[in-house]
Amino acid sequence: MKKAFMSLKFHDGEEDKKKIDALTNALLEAEIQNVVMARDVEKYGEAVLPEGAKLMPDYAFPAMKECDMLIVEFSEKGVGLGIGAGYAYAIGLPIYVIAKTGSDISLTMQNLAKEVIFYDNESELTNKFRKIVE
Repeated sequence: MKKAFMSLKFHDGEEDKKKIDALTNALLEAEIQNVVMARDVEKYGEAVLPEGAKLMPDYAFPAMKECDMLIVEFSEKGVGLGIGAGYAYAIGLPIYVIAKTGSDISLTMQNLAKEVIFYDNESELTNKFRKIVE
């Protein structure tokens, strides 16, 4: 099974938890497990990080090094998404940008991505990522 670091603009709330769950399920169907900082490290805002710990350099970047790819959900832009993509690109990790159909994908992000995949429903991603895994 492949492993992906998945980044997305996260807002506390049930809607974003459901989005992470739906994306995770679609990827699992494609034989890809994912790591998501909001869920796995921050525990959806419930975790207390050690004094002085920094999420990206202390958690996200080391986790990316253990993955086979970066998946960036870019329906909503965010500075952290760009920083993570830049880091992944620098270490040679393939980057797949996914976004709801009609989303504006910056030229910078397009240039970093191995592929940009638009979707209407998270389940559509399963077949697209099955082809990537093959």
